[in-house]
Amino acid sequence: MLRVSRDLSIDENDIEIVFVRASGPGGQNVNKVSTAAQLRFDTRKIALPPDAAQRLARLAGSRMTKDGVIVIQAFRFRTQERNRADGIERLVEMLKEALVRPTPRRPTKPTFGSKQRRLEGKKRRSDIKAHRSRSFDD
Repeated sequence: MLRVSRDLSIDENDIEIVFVRASGPGGQNVNKVSTAAQLRFDTRKIALPPDAAQRLARLAGSRMTKDGVIVIQAFRFRTQERNRADGIERLVEMLKEALVRPTPRRPTKPTFGSKQRRLEGKKRRSDIKAHRSRSFDD
């Protein structure tokens, strides 16, 4: 069992891991060895609150299929074990981030001093531009 938070843990058997050949540079080794890990995790197997499920879908983006399966490609390292661990770690981080509720924004008003400073700056700039067009008569 992987512990995501105090209330949520996922079973490692629910994560389907397939090793595939990695793309990119690496010489002949890339063509021979399947080191890249492809993780598939069905989000319907865990009980997420509706708001957390929405945040997870937004965070996952194109990595989540229409069926609610998150697909993570891990090919950063040269060994299967490290890519597997990296993929699982990225999945857990994504789930942790989805569980955190954003703090609601409280609208604030600008202070009187900040309004005054803004208006003074605008006045100063206006004076500078106004003085550019004046011609001096001798």
